[in-house]
Amino acid sequence: MSKHMLIMGAIIFLVGPARVRAEEPDFKADFLRFCDANAKIVEQQIDLPAPPPKPFRGFFPDSYTVRALAVACDLTGDAKYLDTCKRWSDRMIRDQNGMLEKGAYYMNYGRAPGEDKGHWYVADCSSIALGVLATAVRCGDPAEKAKYLDSVKAFYRLVADKWVRPSGGLANGHWPKSDDEFWCATGIFGSLAFCLYKETGDEECLKIGRGTIDWLNRQNLMTVARDFYPEETIKPTVIMYCLESYSAGLPHLEPGSRRREAALIQLDKARRWILDHMRLSNRDDYLTHWGSKHGGLPFHLYVFAEQVPGNSALAAAADGELAHIGEIIKDAPADPRFDPAQLTDFALMSYAEKVAPGGIYRSSTSR
Repeated sequence: MSKHMLIMGAIIFLVGPARVRAEEPDFKADFLRFCDANAKIVEQQIDLPAPPPKPFRGFFPDSYTVRALAVACDLTGDAKYLDTCKRWSDRMIRDQNGMLEKGAYYMNYGRAPGEDKGHWYVADCSSIALGVLATAVRCGDPAEKAKYLDSVKAFYRLVADKWVRPSGGLANGHWPKSDDEFWCATGIFGSLAFCLYKETGDEECLKIGRGTIDWLNRQNLMTVARDFYPEETIKPTVIMYCLESYSAGLPHLEPGSRRREAALIQLDKARRWILDHMRLSNRDDYLTHWGSKHGGLPFHLYVFAEQVPGNSALAAAADGELAHIGEIIKDAPADPRFDPAQLTDFALMSYAEKVAPGGIYRSSTSR
């Protein structure tokens, strides 16, 4: 039996009649409902002092909701969604202006504005930059757009100059555990580099983005995190973040090149893992810090199904998993301090790609 047939068999098993909900989900209605719920959480974050009172929520989960809110604005034309994105991005810029590493974002933890010591992470701040960039590309006013885009460029410049390694991988900034290349920083900054290239045409961004793919292509994504984290529990997080570079970058990899062929092999392995770990019967597996990243995995299936011909059945698998996650989110606590809120943040990326394909990665000139 061919590899393709095996994958198709796994998909049919996962989304077959015995596992379909009695009532088909309204993904668009669910998307907007969850956007409205998490927009309230994002709004609460905007006026917090730096550093915030404990317990706290970082700014990086907000960025995934912000990117989804930007798509909600595209989808509905309702300016309230973009207004929240702008207010949140303005807060990111206000803190950025006070950071002693020029261009750095404040994470709502770690090194704060005005401080020259403490932890600061490329990975977390790359997520923030993607939220600010999603805001920028939707601004019709040139001055307003430039404000947000210049913020992202300043962050990009800082990281490109200090933490991109010759291997193509990225170190994670001021992280005491290691100065070596780190999968999370590489995956998320790679996505930012590709998105910034799409927006600006800057060839350096394309070169750095492709470099992240080269480094990730050489890794075993099933074991790349084992030096610092429990191998099994971290895997949803590894897959979600590493695939960010692939999902944003695949259209920018030369057809027929070794780089693209190696990327497709990595994506095949990652897709197999996703398909084998969907529709988990224990809802608590989705409601932990690492497990919440299951919410973002259908996003990558949708993107791949769109980008690579012959994989449309993956979208059906993603539908089944997203419907399952939607049932969990419906009953999850809304308190932003707890991990169930993060499940919604990441799931919103998947909902956005389901209802508005390509919206997450749009530029000023594309939809």
